[in-house]
Amino acid sequence: MVKEQDFVIVGASLAGASAAKTLREEGFAGSIRLLGAEPHHPYIRPPLSKEFLAGTADRGTVFVESDDWYAANQVEFRPSTRAVGLDPRGHRLTLESGETLAWDRLLLATGSSPRRLAIPGADLGGVHYLRTLDDSESLRGLLAGGGRRLVLIGSGWIGMEVAATARALGNEVVILERDPIPLANALGDELGQMFADLHREHGVSLRTSVVVESIAGAEGRLTGVVLAGGEVVPADLVLVGVGAIPNVGLAEAAGLEVDNGIVVNESLQTSHPDVFAAGDVASAYHPAARMRLRSEHWANALHGGPAAARAMLGQAVSFDAIPYFYTDQFDLGMEYSGFGPLTRGADLVFRGNRGSREFIAFWLAAGTVVAGMNVNVWDVNDAVQSLIRRGAPVDPGRLADESIPLDAV
Repeated sequence: MVKEQDFVIVGASLAGASAAKTLREEGFAGSIRLLGAEPHHPYIRPPLSKEFLAGTADRGTVFVESDDWYAANQVEFRPSTRAVGLDPRGHRLTLESGETLAWDRLLLATGSSPRRLAIPGADLGGVHYLRTLDDSESLRGLLAGGGRRLVLIGSGWIGMEVAATARALGNEVVILERDPIPLANALGDELGQMFADLHREHGVSLRTSVVVESIAGAEGRLTGVVLAGGEVVPADLVLVGVGAIPNVGLAEAAGLEVDNGIVVNESLQTSHPDVFAAGDVASAYHPAARMRLRSEHWANALHGGPAAARAMLGQAVSFDAIPYFYTDQFDLGMEYSGFGPLTRGADLVFRGNRGSREFIAFWLAAGTVVAGMNVNVWDVNDAVQSLIRRGAPVDPGRLADESIPLDAV
């Protein structure tokens, strides 16, 4: 008789949960253990800085599946469970409790953690990070009534979304950014400036080219943020959003290849054939971009988990989903698809009205579309992704001409 295999998924994330679901949908009859460090069932993260934080969506809407789905599908979900040791050769996983699990195939979906500030006062009460459901619930309670002075350190996507949400709830918001233009690393100066203008129009105090030196406080709680030169920006609470670090410790200690994430091939297989990685933590070779990419956006986890599950089952897998994310800030909604590293030095082509913030921006490298962003223009993302996937030169004039359908460019 053939032994039923034992699969273990480390990380009760969107990637981990979607992998477990795909394993069952593909007919896998062996055991599935899904281990989560948090006490919650797997949930999605975008609402944590948007509608859940704003109070327009309740807690139940953030979960990947209902609580009873796991038992009904014979997925052994273990909350508040941390893995502390991985032995790929021996196919063993050691838990913080001392228990050891045997496995035939293992998926690492351990995600990432917020980069911590290493400055005086960073440990004061009132300093927050936003990564988990508990983080968002805490901030939601503090911001809901308005009237708070929120200072954000960093102007990445999470910071800008929280700023918009907090401002809409009636709070005073200050963003402190060391670079001259927010989001310029992701979008370039022109489009980054568009977001800067948007926030200032809605009453956010956006201060760029500033250096945060420390966080001031009294009796264990913060009172303000100290800038280089001595100025103190008053604050009731501070949110730090200065990037994230992939959780590679378990993989690195196990001797797996690590380089800005856990290195995996296009099948999401690590340097050990029976260990796979997906989601934020995976630095995956992308066959279309011909380079390794690590994406912290939810779509990567949503599609990467199922791809890894199929690869674990021995199916031929080439994970080639076009990276995608979206944001909602004040009255601006945006979807972005494409390969961020390939946009460096690329030409920008616009279709639509930039003045009214209703347009599509395309990044062209060597004449081919490598990324596209639709701003307050909807139902075009599939066409944008098709242009990227085509990988062939396009006529910039036709691309900009709104009278020509995108699928005819």
